[in-house]
Amino acid sequence: MKLHINIDHIATLRQARGTRYPDPVWAAAIAELAGADGITVHLREDRRHIQDRDVELLRKTVRTVLNLEMAATEEMVAIARRLRPDIVTLVPEKRAERTTEGGLDLEGRRSSIGRSVEELSGAGIPVSLFIDPTVEAVRVAHELHAPRIELHTGYYCDAATGDQFGELDRLAAASREGRSRGLHVAAGHGLDYPNVVPVAALEGITELNIGHAVIARAVFVGIDRAVRDMAALVGKA
Repeated sequence: MKLHINIDHIATLRQARGTRYPDPVWAAAIAELAGADGITVHLREDRRHIQDRDVELLRKTVRTVLNLEMAATEEMVAIARRLRPDIVTLVPEKRAERTTEGGLDLEGRRSSIGRSVEELSGAGIPVSLFIDPTVEAVRVAHELHAPRIELHTGYYCDAATGDQFGELDRLAAASREGRSRGLHVAAGHGLDYPNVVPVAALEGITELNIGHAVIARAVFVGIDRAVRDMAALVGKA
């Protein structure tokens, strides 16, 4: 199981005061030294946290895997084709949302998403689609020729204790469908230290993307310790 650390909220803290610190590029280096298998950043259209400068420097300094989350727009595709991250994850984006609220609307945006997948794949950049954990969403992702998917775990994380088993079943079914179609299956969103183990233990999911919980813990114990603690939980699963 690979653990990718999302460092967006290091940039959120920086942007809150408009300073040069804390620097997400420094955070990425510490996370890698602590055992992270990859670094994830979301370059939003409104640039609310991660900035173009951050992605440019991260492309030069990240030594593991750089996963660039972005909307399926012409601007973002052009940036990705220029910087060439190791992975691009296409995600939905709304200006008013605090964080990503669900998976991509693959049916409603089949044309634009398909075009982005084609352009990025043509440039030799592997594409992942952030989708709801349903068999149908996996099927459409495969039809769009995306080699990778990331299952949205927010429903599991937000579910009441008694309902989490059903959400785990949905994640497991989506993972099985992805594997049967030859897709690389990742998962993420809302995962925290108390709830990560059951997801990490699901067969077929080979990568987790975790950000907010790790950065929140790092406020108290530091990035190194926060990453190592999460990696230990993922490793046990």
